[in-house]
Amino acid sequence: MDLKIKTARLSVFSNTFLIIIKLIAGLMSGSVSILSEAIHSGIDLIASAIALFAVKISSRAPDKKHPYGHGKFENISGVVEGLLIFIAAFWIIYEAVHKLIHPTEIKMFLLAGSVMLVSTVVNYFVSKRIYKVAKETDSIALEADGLHLKTDVYSSLGVGLGMIFIWITGWHFFDPVFAIIVALFIMKESFDLVSTAFSPLLDEQVSDDEYLALESLVEQWTDEKNVSYKNLRSRKSGPTLIIDFTLLVQSEMTVLYAHEICDGIEAQLSSHYSEPLINIHVEPIK
Repeated sequence: MDLKIKTARLSVFSNTFLIIIKLIAGLMSGSVSILSEAIHSGIDLIASAIALFAVKISSRAPDKKHPYGHGKFENISGVVEGLLIFIAAFWIIYEAVHKLIHPTEIKMFLLAGSVMLVSTVVNYFVSKRIYKVAKETDSIALEADGLHLKTDVYSSLGVGLGMIFIWITGWHFFDPVFAIIVALFIMKESFDLVSTAFSPLLDEQVSDDEYLALESLVEQWTDEKNVSYKNLRSRKSGPTLIIDFTLLVQSEMTVLYAHEICDGIEAQLSSHYSEPLINIHVEPIK
C-alpha cells in the first residue's frame, strides 16, 4: 500500500479515537473548551478523510483526461481542509461566548485534564509521523493534515493547563476564555493553510528560493555544454514539479546532440526532484 495512504489512514483512526474520549470528558465535566476540542477533532476527522481521498486520487498515473497527473487534488484538499478549520473555529467562539453569558460549573477536573494529556501525546506522535511522510513525498494534503494535528497538540495542552488553572483558582469563566484563545489560534492556522494550498491552483511560480535552486541546476548543465536558456518557468501540481524553458543552441548543432543535451538536463533535474514533468523547447541562437 502507498505510504501516503497508510499515513492518511493513521490520522483518520487517531482522530476518531480522540473525538470519542473528548466528547465523553466534555459532556461529563461540562467544559466548553473540551467540547470545543471535540469539535476541532471532528473537523480534523473530516479533513483527514478528505486528505485520504486526495492522496488516493493524486497517486494515480496521468491519463488521457489528466495528462499532467492528478496532483492538484491535493491542493484542493488543502483548501477545503483550511475552510473547514475556519468553520470549526467560528463555531467554538460562538459556543464560548454563550458560555460566558450563561456560565456553568466545571466538574471532574482529573478526567478532563487526563483526556487533554492523552490527546496532546497522541497528536504529537501522529503529527510528527505525518509531517515526516509529507516532507518525504512533498504532499500538501498530508502537510495540511499534519498542521491540523500540530495545532491540536498546542490547543489540547492549552485546554489541559486551563483545567488545572480553573481547579486551582476556582475561576470557571476561564474555560470559555481558553476556548476562544484556541479558536483564534485555529483561525490563524486556517489562513496559512489556505494560502499555501491555493497558490498552486493559480499556477503561481515556485518560491524564490526554490526558483534559484532550480535555476542553478539548469545553469550548471548549460554552462558545461556551452549553451544557454531563457524563459525558465516552474509550477507545482500537488507533489509534482512542472518545469519548462527554451534551450538556445548553435544553429549548426545536430538534432541528435541537442537531444542528448536535453536528456542530460532532464537527468540532472530528475536526480534532485521526484519525477518532475520537464518540457524543453530547443531554438537556434539568433
